[in-house]
Amino acid sequence: MRKLVVLAGVALLSGAAGAAEMIKVGMIGLDTSHCLEFTKMLNAENPLPEYAGFRVAAVYPRGSRDIASSTNRVPGYLEKIKPLGVEVVDSIDAVLQKSDVILLESNDGRVHLEQALPVFKSGKRVFIDKPVAGSLAQVVAIFEAAKRYRAPMFSCSSLRYTVKTQEIRSGKFGPVLGAESFSPCSLEPTHPDFFWYGMHGVELLYTLMGTGCETVVRVTTPGTDVAVGTWQGGRVGSFRGNRASSSGYGADVFFAKGKQTVDDYKGYAPMLVEILKFFKTGVVPVTPEETIELFAFMEAADESKRRGGAPVKVADVLAKARAEAAKISLD
Repeated sequence: MRKLVVLAGVALLSGAAGAAEMIKVGMIGLDTSHCLEFTKMLNAENPLPEYAGFRVAAVYPRGSRDIASSTNRVPGYLEKIKPLGVEVVDSIDAVLQKSDVILLESNDGRVHLEQALPVFKSGKRVFIDKPVAGSLAQVVAIFEAAKRYRAPMFSCSSLRYTVKTQEIRSGKFGPVLGAESFSPCSLEPTHPDFFWYGMHGVELLYTLMGTGCETVVRVTTPGTDVAVGTWQGGRVGSFRGNRASSSGYGADVFFAKGKQTVDDYKGYAPMLVEILKFFKTGVVPVTPEETIELFAFMEAADESKRRGGAPVKVADVLAKARAEAAKISLD
């Protein structure tokens, strides 16, 4: 006879031996490489111990309606994900019925709010992949909706979880005085400039610097964007977005005694481990405040560009976004 077991809010069934059955992962969207990579790791015949107990059970493949680089991927990804034992369903409700937790993977941030709302209402824990949304106002609205429906959620880039980044974050080398991060920064006209891909490098910057940025100045050339932020206390952090080269991801970080270089990005696996911890515990590893501010940093950089490189206050763009978010329906 099987009995109900509750693991930090995720209901499971245990068999006669008391072993919990798989936590079923539902996936919304199928237009990013993360979908296949996560599924390969979780649905492997012999998954690594850190992935054991989870399996992608169902996917609703619809994401962007009009971004060709996203929509064109879906047919090929469908053919690759089906052999991994994932059921393809025709609605978000069907995904919710067949899963315990949710990976919202649509590449187009503009659809995230409408896709996240039914998940929030269901109470299921959800990880929202980058970017959180297609505008700063929508980012704020998503976090407000999660709060309203008491739905545990978080979002981040995989750049947050390199070993060196987490060592610096923990204070191993002392207080961070400043940092210079960089990443590729391809643009997508439907999204603010850094939201689409530059947010990887901005997330790295915020993981290293923490919150508290006050003003942002942006310099733009045909192949490069540089956004320089001044933090409380006079600390300075910058992000360099590269469109003219594939220089990878990384950062230089400055301390009272010396410098550390972050150059150990190894892909999605460390982030997936943190997502699974969140699914088990319901404890978010990244605060809403930090995620909202790093998107406000990117919006301030866009506003600085519009003003010809003038300094822009993060608080000002955030206040404007909160006013706009208050007009968005969360029902």
